[in-house]
Amino acid sequence: MVMTATVVNGSGNIVNPLLKTSPVRVGVNDAGQESQKQPNPMTVSVFELFKIGIGPSSSHTVGPMKAARLFLENAKEQGYFEQGQSLNVELFGSLALTGIGHGTDKAVLMGLEGKYPEYVDPLSVNPRCEEIQNDSILNLLGLKKIPFDIEEHLKFLKEETLPHHSNGMRFSLFDTNGYLLFQQVFYSVGGGFILEESEMQQDQVQTINPLPYPFKNASDLLEHCENHHWTIAQLISENEKSWQNENEIQHGLQNIWNVMRQCIQEGLESEEIFLPGGLLVRRRAKGLYLELEKEREQGTGESMDWVSLYAIA
Repeated sequence: MVMTATVVNGSGNIVNPLLKTSPVRVGVNDAGQESQKQPNPMTVSVFELFKIGIGPSSSHTVGPMKAARLFLENAKEQGYFEQGQSLNVELFGSLALTGIGHGTDKAVLMGLEGKYPEYVDPLSVNPRCEEIQNDSILNLLGLKKIPFDIEEHLKFLKEETLPHHSNGMRFSLFDTNGYLLFQQVFYSVGGGFILEESEMQQDQVQTINPLPYPFKNASDLLEHCENHHWTIAQLISENEKSWQNENEIQHGLQNIWNVMRQCIQEGLESEEIFLPGGLLVRRRAKGLYLELEKEREQGTGESMDWVSLYAIA
């Protein structure tokens, strides 16, 4: 399934996307909304817009998985990981209210075990989460096992929100005596982007490498294209080269397209009645595909119907 601009890997194959991304920070104000004061908002790499990960929602799965892993990596970097003997996760706002149906709990567990959204095998997620549920053991970053009771240590605080955004998470690591060693708050701000609490207070975009052809709106973009006799794709390609070389760009784009095709094909062929997630949403792609095949044989049907079908698949 493809949600917003996130490429969601619905197959059982591990993919190898381009991991390099643009050095960008999305500005968010205290209301949890993107800032309108950004001096140059069009500085996001195509590989930030199109992310590969488990579905169904980049805000509820990709972001939380990244945050969970990053929390433990930060704890390890600061010398707290080895002392940690227990861990609590608290989900707030939208993550708490709709997290079960969107698989946020499973994404967090996979992140704590060191999985990346880009690489995790979707077919392995449910079996591994069932093992954690049954054994009450979590393997932190794949390096250290600790007791972890999902009902006790993974809380959905449906009546509470954190100040900067509705998709808030708080991770806490404790020693053997229950003393708090390390704690961080993260926000999943959309599209798989995550920000730590201190970053949410910075109301501007920060970039390391200035783009050769910056633009703030469509008029700027088209003016660059006209001046250089380029298509939009060519100009964006030149900007991408500020962050990675051409071979890496082509490899990354091919990976995204391969995953898209895998997802479409699986959606067209799936025999399952419902989409995963427990919300009992019926799959529609296969039935629509069979209908469009009949229309094509009869010489009827619209090309846009196929585009819609692929999006649904």
